[in-house]
Amino acid sequence: MVSLSAMNNPEAAMDSKSIWQRPSVIALVLANLVPLFGVMFWHWQVFPLLLLFWSENVIVGVFNVLKMLIATRQQNGIAAATGYFLIPFFCVHYGMFTLVHGVFVVAMFGGVLDHGFPGPAVFWSAIKDHGLQWAILGLTVSHGISFVHNFIMNGEFRKASPPLLMFQPYGRIFVLHITIIIGGGLMMLLGSPMIGLLILVLLKIGLDLAGHLRERIKFSQQAAREQTLL
Repeated sequence: MVSLSAMNNPEAAMDSKSIWQRPSVIALVLANLVPLFGVMFWHWQVFPLLLLFWSENVIVGVFNVLKMLIATRQQNGIAAATGYFLIPFFCVHYGMFTLVHGVFVVAMFGGVLDHGFPGPAVFWSAIKDHGLQWAILGLTVSHGISFVHNFIMNGEFRKASPPLLMFQPYGRIFVLHITIIIGGGLMMLLGSPMIGLLILVLLKIGLDLAGHLRERIKFSQQAAREQTLL
């Protein structure tokens, strides 16, 4: 049985293994060093940086759909039916949410809307033109490691429910969107000074780490509550 103190303070339970030794945290930091390197040595400006951050939103959505599918398969009856309903609903709702933000990024910072409303080809062309393929691959691998290590191997899928998972990306994405919009606007206003872009990248890394650890703590709290009932 888990102690009451561990249930009330799951962060302490996580201290047995330093968060910096966790494979998912290591992968997250390494993947986020790519845009830091891009700003410092490849002279990235605002648009490729924001386009990369936007691409990560798409990656987060894809992995969340996988999580919802796996969690739904653990359910029965009405709970399972609810899960199978929420999956396409999430795809449409989150997809529209992300698309609007993507259009905003390419319109305001990329200036690539001369040929009408952007489709997938426009986004992919912008990604290739700025050489972001490897950075996007790195972010995909980072989220893949977290998915396998935390959600599958650590058994988080057993504690997850489709309704909980459906809303999970929005908190992180909303904060990230606001940060990107405000930070990107300031960088455009100031002429994209390197120091400003570096601050934006570091702020994004901090938000990613905070969101990642908050997600782990949430599952730890749920596991602790379940074990106290045994």
